[in-house]
This record gives sequence, structure tokens and C-alpha cells, in this order.
Amino acid sequence: MEFSKITKSMKTSEIREILKLIENPEIISFAGGLPAPELFPKDEIISLTAEIINIEGNEALQYGTTEGYNPLRKAILEQRLIPFGMKGSIDNLLITSGSQQGLDFSGRLFIDEDDIIIVEKPSYLGAINAFRTYGAKFVEIPMDQDGMIVEELEKALNLYPKAKFIYTIPDFHNPTGITMSIERRKKLAEIANIYKIPILEDSPYGELVLEGERLPTIKSFDTDGYVIYFGTFSKTFCPGLRLGYIFADENVINKYVTLKQSSDLQCSSLDQRILAYYLNNYDLDKHINKIKQVYRKRRDLMFECMDKWLPKEIEYTRSRGGLFTWLKLREDMDTVKLLEEALKFNVAFVPGGSFFANGGVKNYLRLNYSNMPEERIVEGTKRLCELLQNYY
Repeated sequence: MEFSKITKSMKTSEIREILKLIENPEIISFAGGLPAPELFPKDEIISLTAEIINIEGNEALQYGTTEGYNPLRKAILEQRLIPFGMKGSIDNLLITSGSQQGLDFSGRLFIDEDDIIIVEKPSYLGAINAFRTYGAKFVEIPMDQDGMIVEELEKALNLYPKAKFIYTIPDFHNPTGITMSIERRKKLAEIANIYKIPILEDSPYGELVLEGERLPTIKSFDTDGYVIYFGTFSKTFCPGLRLGYIFADENVINKYVTLKQSSDLQCSSLDQRILAYYLNNYDLDKHINKIKQVYRKRRDLMFECMDKWLPKEIEYTRSRGGLFTWLKLREDMDTVKLLEEALKFNVAFVPGGSFFANGGVKNYLRLNYSNMPEERIVEGTKRLCELLQNYY
């Protein structure tokens, strides 16, 4: 068979491939960015599903509009957007199959072959792969403890004035766990206006604040409509329903709607109702607080173990929320090879190289602390640290 150029350019997700390798239950996996399944609101979902089928079963099992189920759009707007300073109406909102679909649509919407896009160094692998599929060339902007370095960003924009967009994860960044400062969020919104360049603000972890207060979104500082905001319920409700959203100016949303019409027509009518009924009948903030209590304990335990056993030369991010921490090893180390050794100790992580859009970096790794119970966090961290001690 002769496949298309786009198909030939596509790469499998290294994280997904690693997850296949570690299905052995004896392996303690810090690899996937998985929420804790024991925290999914299963009883509520069972009850709501029965209620929905009884009340509006025909509609819940029928086709719906591409834009999404209006009561869900209204609930998202009123509960998850307006309280955080984002202004608009349901006409600014499209329901997507997770925020990943929104990223893929963005590639289709903005990128032509060999177009320049700007990403953080490092950046989310799923976004890199989605954009690369459409022929993007990447300019990477270095980060420090306050996120993307805006001076470097402006240098890149002057060097590449035709760059199509800036992609950023300001809240508990994947993979680094870094949070962008409020000053830089304001500056990014200004830069978008000055250079007339869209900013794709991806915020899957923004509500998982484990320390301090949630910072305002870049979108909340948007005055000219250049910021496109991506949200999801995969980390705060459950990923199996595959529900996310795009929030942007209406003319931009209309373009995304057209793309969704030619893709999957709509998100599941039943799944959208389950989430809408939950948002309107239960307290999602209370549920998120329960999640945060568990994740905070697991994160603190992993950090405590690393402080105790990790070689002192190794740096790691003390993330204030989200799901990840990020380790920097010696420059001569290759974490792909290290993973091969780690699997012999029945512990797994994600090598950091695939998070660098242009490659060339091998000495980082990402750990997830949300998915493992406490006793396995202790044992897995100890195994990994003992392995690393052999190299220092």
C-alpha cells in the first residue's frame, strides 16, 4: 500500500510505546501521565447514566450538534472559565474529544508544510507529534524556574516573523512541572498583540494546584483575541469520557467547528450529558480538592524519598502542582539506556529526549507521582535512586 506523506511522517508516541512494555504488574511505573483511577467518581457516573437514559434517553443516544451539548457548554463557561477571569459566551466554546483533539485541529488550522511554530524547550510530546504531522518546523524557547524566557521568545519572533503560533503549558508544565510567573503570562498576552501571533494556551493541569493559589490564565489577559485556550476534564473528572474544550474568539471557534465536522462530527451525546449532569448536580471543586489531597501526599512522599536517596548532583523540579517532576542527570548520560536498566529493577519512567522538539538532549527523565499508591512510590523511588547511585 502507498500511504500519504502525512501518514509517513507520523511517529508513534514514545510514552504510549513504553506503557505497552510495562504492563507487567510487577513493574512500578512512574511513566504515564495517568490520574489515579480509584478517584474516578464511578458511583456518581453510574447513577447519572441511568438517570439520563430515563429522562432523555433518545436524545442522549442520538446525534448532536458539532459545537457540543449546550447545557455542558454553559456549565463549563459559568463554572470553569468566568470564575478565572475569562470572558465570553457559549459561542466561544467548542467541546472536543479531550484537549488532544484540539491540538490536532490546531495543526490542521494553522500549519502548512515547513511553517515555523514556537514551543517551549522541552514541550509536551503529544503536541509536538500533532504539529509535526502537518509539517511544522520547531523553534524551541528555553525555560527557567518562571517558565518560558520571554526575552528569548522575542528574539525568536524577530528572527522568524512568519511563525504561525506560540504553544505553551503555563500551569505545572509537562514535562518539567514548572509554573509560569504571572508577570510572564501578562507579557505573553502583550507579545501576542504586538506581533499579532496566536498563543495556544494548553492547561490540562491548571486546577491541580498543590501549593499556593492558582495563577490567572494568559487568556484572562487577552485583549485582542490572540489567545486560544485548551481545557480538559481528563485530569479532574476522568479521561475515559474524552471530553475537553477550546475557548477562543467566535471567528476562531467557527474554524475549529468546521474541522470537527469533517473529523468526528461531534463528541458523544451521552458522555457530554454525563459530565453536564455532574457539573450541575455535584460539586466538582469538592471532588478536585479530594484529588489534590491525594496527589499532594504522593508528591511530597516522592520528593521526600528523592531527598533521602537521590544522588545530590541530580537536580529535580519541586513542582507546585500537576502530575510530574523532571530530573536532570549528567550531560553524558542517556536516559533511554537508563530505562533499559531500570526495567531490570522493575521500575519505569519516561526518558526526556522525546520532549525536545528538535532532539539532541538525552540526560533528562520525567516521573509521574499521581498514579501509584504510597507504598509503591516509596519502593519505586528507592529502586530508581539505587540504580542512579551506580552512576554517581
